[in-house]
Amino acid sequence: MNQNNNKKLITIITVVKNGEATIERCIKSVLNQNYNNLEYIIIDGKSSDGTKDIINKYKNYIAKIIIEDDDGIWDAMNKGIKNASGEIVGFLNSDDYYFDNALETVNNYFSKNNIDFLFGSVQKYKLMHGYRPWLIDWSFGFYTSHSVGFFIKTKIHKDVGLYDTKFISADLDFFYKLISINKKIGLSSKKNEIFGKFEKGGFSSKINYVEHLEDLNKIRINNGQNKIFVYFLFLIKIIKKPIKFIKGIFNKLN
Repeated sequence: MNQNNNKKLITIITVVKNGEATIERCIKSVLNQNYNNLEYIIIDGKSSDGTKDIINKYKNYIAKIIIEDDDGIWDAMNKGIKNASGEIVGFLNSDDYYFDNALETVNNYFSKNNIDFLFGSVQKYKLMHGYRPWLIDWSFGFYTSHSVGFFIKTKIHKDVGLYDTKFISADLDFFYKLISINKKIGLSSKKNEIFGKFEKGGFSSKINYVEHLEDLNKIRINNGQNKIFVYFLFLIKIIKKPIKFIKGIFNKLN
């Protein structure tokens, strides 16, 4: 966390609960960035496994460790944002990890471009790259990833607002406010500038598909989109994935 006039202070926020299997890899990927203007914040929702012991191994290199109960992942993220001192903030879930020099690339983009936020390429089940803001009114498949790929000026995040914890996909609600309502300016990294790996099995993979679609409806309507259009999009998603929708209904009823 040494100050360096050529490098912007970047805050990375990791939220975790019972993540002993992956948290060390996550932490190491941040600390091994070789980026000397870094603030790392870890929010632990009172883990009952070995997570806290692993975090404590690296406590001398972590700016802030908050261990307390929370009301879910978005509440924990909001705690991190409130404690962030960096000019830029990024989010790295405990299942995920950065590749080498990711933060150097982030610094270069914010230093050389007049932007509010950045979406980096991310390795998921396939390589996710690019940023298509025109698509957001139709689909939330317009970006790469929140964890690993998303970086934003901290002031902009606080001005647009924290994550609304009433939504399952509060990141998508935030993105809609950021892009469609507040008209903030973003870029994507080049396809081969891959920031890291987003692993399967995280928070998003545990969401029931029907509840996910219902949540998307609420997000769009809450942000002023026409209800008829929103339910048209809802119908299209059901038609595209009918089996997944039926399974979601069955799981929801049981």
